[in-house]
Amino acid sequence: MSSGLNLAQQEAVNFMHGPCLVLAGAGSGKTRVITHKIARLIQSGVAPARIAAITFTNKAAAEMRERAKDLVGKQAKEVLICTFHALGVRMMRQDGEVLGLKPQFSILDSDDVTSILKDAGGTTDAATARTWQWTISLWKNMGLNAAQAEAQAKDDNERVTARIMARYEERLTAFQSVDFDDLIGLPLKLLRDFPEVRGKWQAQLGHVLVDEYQDTNATQYELLKLLVGERGRFTAVGDDDQSIYGWRGATLDNLRKLPQDYPQLKVIKLEQNYRSTGAILRAANNVIGPNPKLFPKTLFSELGEGEPVRIVDADNEEHEAERVVARIQSSRANSQWKEWKDFAVLYRANHQARVLEQALRKAQIPYKVSGGQSFFDRAEIRDLCAWFRLWINNDDDPAFLRAVTTPKRGIGHQTLQQLGVFASQYKLSLFEALFASSLPSVLSSRAVGSLHEFGRYVNDLEYRARQTLGAEDARAFLTDWLKEIGYEKHLYDSEDNERLAASRWTNVMEFCDWMAQRCGGQIDDTAGVILANETKSLLEVAQTISLLSTISEREKDQNVVTLSTLHASKGLEWPHVVLAGVTEGMLPFKLDEDGPDGLEGTMLKLQEERRLMYVGITRAQRTLAVSWTRRKKKGRDMVAAQPSRFIGEMALDKATVKEDPREKLKALRAEFARKAQESAAAQAAQAADGERA
Repeated sequence: MSSGLNLAQQEAVNFMHGPCLVLAGAGSGKTRVITHKIARLIQSGVAPARIAAITFTNKAAAEMRERAKDLVGKQAKEVLICTFHALGVRMMRQDGEVLGLKPQFSILDSDDVTSILKDAGGTTDAATARTWQWTISLWKNMGLNAAQAEAQAKDDNERVTARIMARYEERLTAFQSVDFDDLIGLPLKLLRDFPEVRGKWQAQLGHVLVDEYQDTNATQYELLKLLVGERGRFTAVGDDDQSIYGWRGATLDNLRKLPQDYPQLKVIKLEQNYRSTGAILRAANNVIGPNPKLFPKTLFSELGEGEPVRIVDADNEEHEAERVVARIQSSRANSQWKEWKDFAVLYRANHQARVLEQALRKAQIPYKVSGGQSFFDRAEIRDLCAWFRLWINNDDDPAFLRAVTTPKRGIGHQTLQQLGVFASQYKLSLFEALFASSLPSVLSSRAVGSLHEFGRYVNDLEYRARQTLGAEDARAFLTDWLKEIGYEKHLYDSEDNERLAASRWTNVMEFCDWMAQRCGGQIDDTAGVILANETKSLLEVAQTISLLSTISEREKDQNVVTLSTLHASKGLEWPHVVLAGVTEGMLPFKLDEDGPDGLEGTMLKLQEERRLMYVGITRAQRTLAVSWTRRKKKGRDMVAAQPSRFIGEMALDKATVKEDPREKLKALRAEFARKAQESAAAQAAQAADGERA
C-alpha cells in the first residue's frame, strides 16, 4: 500500500493508534498521504464505514473519494469522505430532533439570511444587513450565541447587532431552518449537551482524518475533539504557512492547542515538494522565513533548479496586463507547454481582474475567472431550489415567498403581506397559515382560493417527488413540472435580451439533467451523502442541494487561462504562474499600525499577508513571474506605487530577475520571420533548380 511514498509519508501513513499531526508543506503530497492512510486503516482491520475523512471543499472531497477508490476499490464507497458542513448535516438529520429540529430542516443560502436579517433589524438596506451577517457569522464561528455576544460587545454597534442576532435566531427556529455556520455550531451542541449522541458518534468513528487543518475555526476544533474523544484517534493534516483565512475565523490557535490537548501527539513533517523547481521553492522559503514558526520546516525539491523567478515592472495596470499577455504568448511559442490551461494569473483582490480580462480578450486568449459566480448563485437555479426546499420543509418561509412569486401566479404582494401578519399573529409558518380555518376572516375568498390552490399544488409535487425514483423518471418529472408552472415563458418574459433568456433556460435544462443523474446514482455526490450506484428519489437528492456550491463537472477540461484571487487559488497548481499587482498596499494589503487593532494586530495581519504571498509562489510548477506597477489608480487619480516588501524578501539574484516580455516576444517574432524567409528562399532555389533541369 505504501509504494511510491517517501520515508516521512510512510511514517504518517503507518502511525494509526493515536493523535497525529502531519505538517504537509505546499506540494508535498498530503492528499496522497490521506488516501494511503485510509487504505492502511482498512488493511489493519478498521471497517471502512468507521473511517471519516473531512475536508473543506466539495471539490477536494470529490478528488479524495476518487483517489481512495483507485486504492481500495468499492470499499472507498463506505468511507465517509465529506466536508465539515456535510458531516454536520448528516449528524443533524440523524440526531437533530433532540434540538427540536425535524429531519427535513432547510439550509438557508446567503441571500435568504440577508433577507431575514433585513426583517429582524427593520431595514431595507442590504449592505447594512450584510454587515450584521458578517459579524454574526464570526461570532458563531467563535462559538458565541446572541446573549454571549451581547455580554462581550465592545460598543453600541455590536450590542445592536447582538440583539438583531437574537431575533434572527428566533426566526430560524420558527422556519425550521439553519444557516451554514449552524452546520458546525449545532452538531457541536449535540455532542456537548447530549452524552448519548456523543457516545454514539464516538463509537461509530474509529479514525478521523482532517484535511487543511490550519483552516479550522474554534468551533470546528471543539467539534473534532468531541468526535474523537479522549482516545484521540485522528490524523490532522495541514500547513501553518498556508493559513490564510483568519478573516473568516480560521485560527492557528488550533495548531498550538493540539500538543497541549494531546500530549502524546505525534508530529510528522513532509518537506519534500513534488510540484515546484528549486528556484521557485527558494523564493517561497525566503518569503515565509520572517514569520514566527510553530513547527519550523524547509521545503526542498528534486526537480532541479529550473528557470529563475522573474520580476516584471510596468508603468501602470494596463501596461502590466499587456506584459502578462506577452509573457503567456511567448511562453507558449517557446516551450513544451502549448495549452492555455497551463497558465494562471493570480492577484490579491477581485477588482484587479478587470484590466487583465480586457487585455486577454483583445489578444483573443480564452480565459475563466476562478471564484466567479457559482452555478447555484444564478437566479434561475435559486428559483428552482426554493421550490425543492418548500417540498422538503413546508415551514421554510423564505422558500415559500420565492416559490409563490416565481413565476407569478396572481397572488399579489398585498395578499402575501396580510398572510404574513396573520401567520406572525398565530405563530404559524406561511404555509401552515394557508390552511388555517380563520384565514378567510382577513383575506378575500378569491385570495384564499389562490393560496389554497398553490398549497395543494406544493403538496402534490412533494408527494410525486417522493415517488420519483431513478434518472429517467426524475428527468420526466422535472420537464413536466417546468411546463406546468410555465417557467421557460417566465424567463423570456422577464428578460429584454432573448439570448440571455435562452442562456438561462439552458442552465435550467443542464441543472435538471444534473439532478436526474444523481437520482440514478451515476455520479458521487460531493456532499458525501449520496453514494454511487444507489437509486434515489428526487426528494432525497433535493435535500442535499443546499450543500453544493458548484457543479464540478462543468469545470473539467476547459482549455483556458485561469484568472484567480490568491485566496481562491489555494490547493491548485499550474506550470506557469504570474502574480500580478504585487505592490505595497495591495499585497500586503493596507496595514495601519495606528488603527483599531494596534501594532500587534497589524503584525498578525502582515504575517497572514506573507502567508498569502507564499501560497501564490507555491502554486507555480515550472516558471514564476512577479509583476508590479510604478503607478496605480486611487479613485480617479494615478498615484506612485512601490514594489511589495515581499519582492525584496524573496532575495532573488539581481542578475537574473529582470525581464521584459515584450522584448522576448519581439525577438521570437524576428526569429519566426527569419525562419520564414529562409524557408521561402529554399523553396525559390528548389523551383529554380527544377526549371534549369
